Amino acid sequence: MATALAPRKAPRQARSRKTRDAILVAAGGILAREGLRGLTTNHVARAAGISIGSLYQYYPNKQAIIGALLTESRAAVLAGMEAAAEAAADAALDVVVCAMVRARLRQLFEQPGLTEALERAEAELPADQGLARQRTQVQAQVVAVLAEYYVDDPETVARDVLALAEGMAHAALRAGEAAFEPLAQRVERAVTGYLAGVVPEA
Repeated sequence: MATALAPRKAPRQARSRKTRDAILVAAGGILAREGLRGLTTNHVARAAGISIGSLYQYYPNKQAIIGALLTESRAAVLAGMEAAAEAAADAALDVVVCAMVRARLRQLFEQPGLTEALERAEAELPADQGLARQRTQVQAQVVAVLAEYYVDDPETVARDVLALAEGMAHAALRAGEAAFEPLAQRVERAVTGYLAGVVPEA
C-alpha cells in the first residue's frame, strides 16, 4: 500500500536511476548545508539539473525525498553493521559489538550535517512502516549478537550501548570534532566497560 513517503515510480532503466540518484544527491547536499528550511522541491530540481515536472515523476513532495534519503542512509548503516559483525565473527563479545558500533558511527562522521538533519527531519514525517522497521533493525542486529553470547536482557543492553555510542558521537560533533578515530576509541572504551558488567562469566 502506498504511503505519503512512497516514490511515484521505481527507476528501472539506467537513465531513470541516474535521474533518481541526481535528485537524492542534490537533496542531501541541500539538507546538509541549509537544513530542512532550505529543502524545497524547486531547489532540489534546480540543483539536480532537471525540471520540477521531472522531479515530480519520482517524488510527489519533499517528505518523500526525505523518506528516500533516510531509507538509503539506514540501509547503508545496516549493511555496514552486518558486515562488521561477520568480519569479527567468533571474537569476544566486546570486539564484535565495538565493530558494529564503529560501523554505525562512521556514517555520522562521514556525513555529519546530513545525518543530523535527517534525524531532525524524520520527526516531522508521517508514520511509515518501512522507516520504522529499519529503526528497529539497527537495534535488532545488536540484540542478535548479544543473545548469541547469552547476555541477559539483550534488548536493554543493546539500547544502552547504542544510546551511549550515539550520545558520545553527537556530543563530539557539536563540540566541533572532525577526526573519527579518537572518538571511536573513546566509545570503544566506554562500551567495553559497560559490557564488562553484563557479559556472563565463562
